[in-house]
Amino acid sequence: MPTINRLAKFHDDMTAWRRDIHAHPELAFEEQRTADKVAKLLEEFGIDVHRGLATTGVVGSIRAGTSGKSIGLRADLDALPLLEKNDFGHCSTHAGKMHACGHDGHTVMLLGAARYLAETRNFDGTVHLIFQPAEEGGGGGKVMMDEGLFEKFPCDAVYGMHNWPGLEPGSITVRTGPMLASADMFEIRVQGKGAHAAMPHQGVDPIVVGAELVSALQSIVSRNTDPLMNAVVTVTQFHAGSANNIIPDDAVVSGTCRALSDDVQNMIEARMVQVAEGIAAAHGATATVDYRRNYPVLVNTEKETQKAAQAAAKVVGEDQVHNDIPPVMGSEDFAFMLQEKPGSYVWIGNGFRAGADGDPCMLHNPHYDFNDEILSVGASYWATLTEQELASEA
Repeated sequence: MPTINRLAKFHDDMTAWRRDIHAHPELAFEEQRTADKVAKLLEEFGIDVHRGLATTGVVGSIRAGTSGKSIGLRADLDALPLLEKNDFGHCSTHAGKMHACGHDGHTVMLLGAARYLAETRNFDGTVHLIFQPAEEGGGGGKVMMDEGLFEKFPCDAVYGMHNWPGLEPGSITVRTGPMLASADMFEIRVQGKGAHAAMPHQGVDPIVVGAELVSALQSIVSRNTDPLMNAVVTVTQFHAGSANNIIPDDAVVSGTCRALSDDVQNMIEARMVQVAEGIAAAHGATATVDYRRNYPVLVNTEKETQKAAQAAAKVVGEDQVHNDIPPVMGSEDFAFMLQEKPGSYVWIGNGFRAGADGDPCMLHNPHYDFNDEILSVGASYWATLTEQELASEA
């Protein structure tokens, strides 16, 4: 795979770092060992290191020349609460925790670029290397920003990268505009009236209300959303009752909602409240909706996405840079950073490693593993992007 020659020479070092991190996964805001390793390596490379943002966040800053230009490159540190089912030598040593999304690889690709950039300093300006905790639901990116990330480390633009299984190894995908969906959570509590199961007329059954709600919520997408727009409303939990002969007093229905525009996101929340309250009232019950905005839509800016594509083409060739992929309804807290700064988030192909069913092993799967062969490709992209965006004007 095409890479910068110097980066290819320490590919084995990157592989060792990655496998060590994979074997020692840590969950959101608990990434102490990982942060220690990142900080130690950055310091060995001669890079200024700042620690403590969002508890376990690490920022390394490399300066060269005299320009006031600056960019941020972001990687994520945390693992998932998942039991790994692989049997290779670098399997998770922490039961119930696993790097099943490739954040170990993301961290190491940025470390590889950091080593190269610190050695060469073939740019004019400042690059901030942002190692962010708690991407997996914890919103660590927003916490870093709330604690002064961009005040302490000003960035003209910020860039992110994520691996994607099923894409050719080392290929890079770019997209202008919405790339990943918002991610909201909801909990609907239905208050009925408990009764003996043999005498349902004496109570108000919240299970009947909840069951009707599960079906009715689907109409938000099928009948309230423009067919050309993207939206997802998924019920993932239904809790009620404690015995076979008791109609419970209440029931709880909860799940997630996704959208690719603020207007659709707002519509989903408003319509959910109307549907829940209306159905509950029709049965003599009440419903209370707790709708929580989690991650916003991730939107790549046009200028920065063109720059990302240009840097990617220098590394992997124009034929391996894809800009025709549709958005995905997954989410990413890098979206918070893109609300504050222009920038772009790309996917790098992780290849076709088969899972237990023989299909490409996708993210969040207990058989997943990051493809070490793309480490130097991703690091080369980061290095090339930095040299391109902070090129000397002389």
